[in-house]
Amino acid sequence: MRPIARNFLLGVLAVVVLLLALGALPGVLKSGDPYYLTATPVDADELTTDHRSGAVDAATLSERRYEYTTAALADATNGTGYADPYWRGPVGIKGAFTHSPFDELSALRSNYPAAADGDAVFVRANATAGESVTFYRLNTTQRP
Repeated sequence: MRPIARNFLLGVLAVVVLLLALGALPGVLKSGDPYYLTATPVDADELTTDHRSGAVDAATLSERRYEYTTAALADATNGTGYADPYWRGPVGIKGAFTHSPFDELSALRSNYPAAADGDAVFVRANATAGESVTFYRLNTTQRP
């Protein structure tokens, strides 16, 4: 192998390792401020008709795709539920390499625009279980 080709391959390998480290290290180091996805119960009377009818059905959310959302909803059995903390990172580079609650809320807002209310999204639980429907307001907070 020619030296120029070898140096090029080593450079590409170094860039790949650096990009992987940028994605993995912030999660391990837990740098920056923690953010929590919260699910706060809301009375149906407090919601507009559009928000009630457009609220996301919690049963349709995948635990793999909406990891923070499903964790917050599962924790909300006796009041406000919180997902595990997410550390944003001091510089903001981490967001490009990791999955975050901000990504989940953005996806829910774009996929279910009728459920969105500013930075928050409304979700309904027990919609098909025959129980009374419970509505939750999802948003991110810095304190649990």
